[in-house]
Order: sequence, then structure tokens, then C-alpha cells
Amino acid sequence: MVDVTDKVISHRIACAEGFICLQAGTTRLIKTKRIKKGNVLITAELAGVQAAKQTAQLIPLCHPLPLSKVKVEATVDKNGVRIKSEIKCTDRTGVEMEALTAVSVALLTVYDMCKAVDKRMKITGIRLLSKTKTEVK
Repeated sequence: MVDVTDKVISHRIACAEGFICLQAGTTRLIKTKRIKKGNVLITAELAGVQAAKQTAQLIPLCHPLPLSKVKVEATVDKNGVRIKSEIKCTDRTGVEMEALTAVSVALLTVYDMCKAVDKRMKITGIRLLSKTKTEVK
């Protein structure tokens, strides 16, 4: 890991997003809560929250961080499900990896829950939307 001992403690925020392309029939099943494994959107959001909190365990060189906010939002449209995350902490290093990990695992959860009904799913567009750092005064 990089030594961050001498870095200034700052308020950090990172936002990320990703998308999973689904067949129209699959999105209808999600909207009507008829996927056999359960509520896809809520399960994906919870999985994303858990993933953000475990990022340092999953990515070898990430610092464990005291997260103060983890928000994961899953929305469905006719082409699939979009996942967005917002992560906050006050520390010496940023939360980009936590935001990206939350989105990635949430998308994988959608994939897992829908794989029995959709063989053409495609995860795409995982990206960091923004990151900010404001020094603590």
C-alpha cells in the first residue's frame, strides 16, 4: 500500500455508475418482482453496500477506510438496470475504489439473479463519475 501518513485528512466523496443490458422480458420480470430469487433491485443495492464496506478485503492494495456514507441506487428501464453509488468518508485517501466496487458487485448481483431467464445480459459502462476532496478545517 502507498504510505498516506503525511497526507492531510479530507472529506472525500466518490460517485460511480454502471449498467447491465437486459432483454425486455427480463426488465418486465424485475419491475413486477417476478424473478424467482427475489427483489432484484433491493438485493443489488444491499450487495453494493456490503461490497463497498469490504473493498480493502477484495482489492489487495486498498486502504481500509471508515466510510460515513454508502448509497447504492438501482433503477430499471426498458433496456436494463443502472446502478449508481455515492461513497463518503473523512480520511487521508479517496473512496473511488469503494464506489466502483459497490457498482460492480451490485451489477454482478443483478446478473446472478437473472441468469436463469436471460442468457444475453451484458455488463457495461462501469465508470467513476466524480470524486472530490475538501480539507477538514
